[in-house]
Amino acid sequence: MSDPYTAADGLVRVYPAREPRRTGLVWAHGGGFAFGDLDMPESDWVARELATRGTTVISVDYRLAPVPAGWGPIPTAAPRDGECYPAASDDMLTAWRWAVDNAARLRVDVERLAIGGTSAGGNLAAGATVRLLERAGDVLPALVVLAYPTLLAVQPAPGPELRAALDAQPGADRFGPAAVLGMYENYLGGPVDDAPLGAVPGSATPADLAGFPPTLIVNGDVDELRVSGEHFGATLATAGRDVEVVTEPGTEHGHLNRPHEPAASLTVERIATRLAALAARVPV
Repeated sequence: MSDPYTAADGLVRVYPAREPRRTGLVWAHGGGFAFGDLDMPESDWVARELATRGTTVISVDYRLAPVPAGWGPIPTAAPRDGECYPAASDDMLTAWRWAVDNAARLRVDVERLAIGGTSAGGNLAAGATVRLLERAGDVLPALVVLAYPTLLAVQPAPGPELRAALDAQPGADRFGPAAVLGMYENYLGGPVDDAPLGAVPGSATPADLAGFPPTLIVNGDVDELRVSGEHFGATLATAGRDVEVVTEPGTEHGHLNRPHEPAASLTVERIATRLAALAARVPV
């Protein structure tokens, strides 16, 4: 693999495939829309692992939402300014279109170009795809990869089995309805009422998702955000779309940030397998 390099005026970091199979992945890290960077494992480590398996990864350094004093998953974080929706979503679309326009130089076939992300980055990937569907003429991803995504601002309560698992592991119980709603209100800069589908793709109806690309959703096991991924997967299935929903056994939220856990490598292999299927596909 060649060394990663910055492109698109600093918006992306490109990880060239070691032995290119003409597949590409536009990838977004998580962090509650307000945290995270390109050096965190679910961004850098995942990109390097997939690049060694033949896929060029375009990692997106999207604009982050603000951090109000005492807010969020890290209450001790220093407050800072940021940009609310649609800034990060616009950055995701810009990165996607840059990858499409530069596919030949990246040694990627456009019909083998995927989009994806983790947690809030999964939201950005799904939301960008919804926005692409709304515009005639845009190139759609060949595959959407969502790892433990957050897709609903108003999150339903978990079922009895997941509730019991969360009660048994209190440290994993970090994404209840109030916390998730607060995260989206911060991302949107106001109430979630009438939020666009690009910001809350989990609120889409089956009719909204007609034409949505094939999708892989890998949920955490003991993770309340699993409800979000399962809901979106069910909506895609109702819409008649090609969707695979997997719960990675024994995981809490964010396991791709912990490469030492065997489940992180297992999820990378799941993603690599789906990308390999794109590589084997005969171009149209």
